[in-house]
Amino acid sequence: MYILASFQYSLHLELAITDLIERGITREHLFAVPLEVRGETREIFDTIHHADGVSMFDGAAILGAALMTLGVIYGFVHEWGPVIWGLAGLVGGFGLGFVIDYLNGIKRHSKKNRRREQLSEVIIMVKCNASQVDLVKQVFWGHQALGLGVLPGKKPA
Repeated sequence: MYILASFQYSLHLELAITDLIERGITREHLFAVPLEVRGETREIFDTIHHADGVSMFDGAAILGAALMTLGVIYGFVHEWGPVIWGLAGLVGGFGLGFVIDYLNGIKRHSKKNRRREQLSEVIIMVKCNASQVDLVKQVFWGHQALGLGVLPGKKPA
């Protein structure tokens, strides 16, 4: 039988492997595969094939509408009139909102990458007989395995 377990790359993984070796599982029956973390480049604008769920235009539209309204209101008092001040508020608010959303996106993306670098996983595969399955499961769950699966071996004909 084969038992597959997923671990974060940490001291618990090393302790689980050592514990299995001490309990009679030989090194030839252990197989470990570290998973690579995919490095992504940040795209500012969403495409039809990729969207990250963060809109760059929400804050820009809200701030543009708010400053346009203030420009129209106070444009009656100022020299150029409400139309010019409303358009100036719209352009200025939209630009300011876009810059704020862009800077927040960069900040959020850098935190996400740091977190992703720490979350590298390792898959462990153990070949054992049916009497050792419960022992291996107990060791893996005791050392904080993320997931576990049992693959039965060949059935007799």
